[in-house]
Amino acid sequence: MANEFVVPIDTIREKIYLIRGNKVLLSHDLANLYDVEPRALIQAVKRNLERFPDDFMFQLTAAEFHSLRSQIVILEPHWPWHCAPKTLDRFQV
Repeated sequence: MANEFVVPIDTIREKIYLIRGNKVLLSHDLANLYDVEPRALIQAVKRNLERFPDDFMFQLTAAEFHSLRSQIVILEPHWPWHCAPKTLDRFQV
């Protein structure tokens, strides 16, 4: 039986950012797509690093974090802008 929960492609596209020349999804957004807590997603990836390519995940620098924040005109109220950049991992698309 096919999964009946389908995320519209535009919903995913609007969550993809270009950082360091790579298309990435923020851990917060990817966790929301899977309906899990971001920290649970990050922990699961870190526990299973051998299943992912070396460049699958990286962390933003403080400057990258603030640049990304300034690019988003309307801050989403549920987005963890108060978090330090080191807590917000990025997953390459």
